[in-house]
Amino acid sequence: MDTETELLIQEALQKVLRGRTSIIIAHRLSTIQNVDRILVLHKGRIVEEGTHRELLARGGIYTKLYQLQYRDQELDQTAAVGADRATDAGSE
Repeated sequence: MDTETELLIQEALQKVLRGRTSIIIAHRLSTIQNVDRILVLHKGRIVEEGTHRELLARGGIYTKLYQLQYRDQELDQTAAVGADRATDAGSE
């Protein structure tokens, strides 16, 4: 999913969920970064619980997932910039 679509979905979710207690299951951590409480499940058990910042500070599973997900995103962005530069260089 591209960044623009992801942002549109997140905005829609915020509107729909405002003022309600909700359970959100997500693989994309950007979807849950602003929620009140995050539960991290591993092998069917809750292994971590807290806010996005609290979980990152602990350096546990959530932190590892976050680093992996955003490293991959940074690599994708770097590749896209490289492809754009190659296209621009080819059109000169």
